[in-house]
Amino acid sequence: MKLNSNNYFSKEAQMEYFSVSQYKDFVGTIGMVGCEAQAVAKLRGEWEQEMTTPLLVGSFVDAHFEGTLDVFTAQYPQILKKDGGLRAEYTQAEEIIARIERDEYFMKYLSGKKQVIFTGDIFGVKWKCKVDSFIKDLLICDLKVMASLRKSFWAKDYGSMEFVSYWGYDTQAAVYQKLVEINTGKVLPFYIAGASKEKYPDIEIIGFNQVDLAGTLSLIEPNIKRISQLKKGELAPDRCEVCDYCKHTKVLNKPIHFTKLLLKI
Repeated sequence: MKLNSNNYFSKEAQMEYFSVSQYKDFVGTIGMVGCEAQAVAKLRGEWEQEMTTPLLVGSFVDAHFEGTLDVFTAQYPQILKKDGGLRAEYTQAEEIIARIERDEYFMKYLSGKKQVIFTGDIFGVKWKCKVDSFIKDLLICDLKVMASLRKSFWAKDYGSMEFVSYWGYDTQAAVYQKLVEINTGKVLPFYIAGASKEKYPDIEIIGFNQVDLAGTLSLIEPNIKRISQLKKGELAPDRCEVCDYCKHTKVLNKPIHFTKLLLKI
């Protein structure tokens, strides 16, 4: 199928193409346990991620810079008051937007063509991505609105780390860069345009080392065959037993030892 803005998130597109978010649903990240059962349920339309207030704040900022705010507010009318203004819990989004827009350097990275779709074959399967800001022959940029850009995360066997590694945004950087290279023949630098949801929003343009991105991309290949089989229904998905989907659908049949209660991240 040929992808466009109308069918990009369709069930058919999700089945035909891999995406970074789908990949992370299956495999997880350092900071998030992957769940094959939940990932398959999403593909089948049996489970949807809840849109929390923090997610809606970030999505509002994204929609503003995409130029799709009218569509977004129509899709999520709960963010608006009766007079059409934003409810109090979402006004932070406007503050973040104002902070971003008064920084000329930050805005340069968001000045490219918006929501450009790229597809291509990586490790024998078809992938898709939507680039927030694509400046031809120059750079790839993705806008991220985080609770904090400076918060340190701790993970067993890894220690302390920043949000990029913890939430797998380095995987996104590697895949997006490769898809752009497949389509343009050029290896362009990938940047995160990051903004925080703090009282005084922090902003940064965050870059990546090319050696690191090559290494990150190589870690994807060993997981491709199993995910492909799961998507086709050739294998039964494993349950993580800790995600919302597993908590909602679990059926108990025996006790567990108390040491099994801790989530291993």
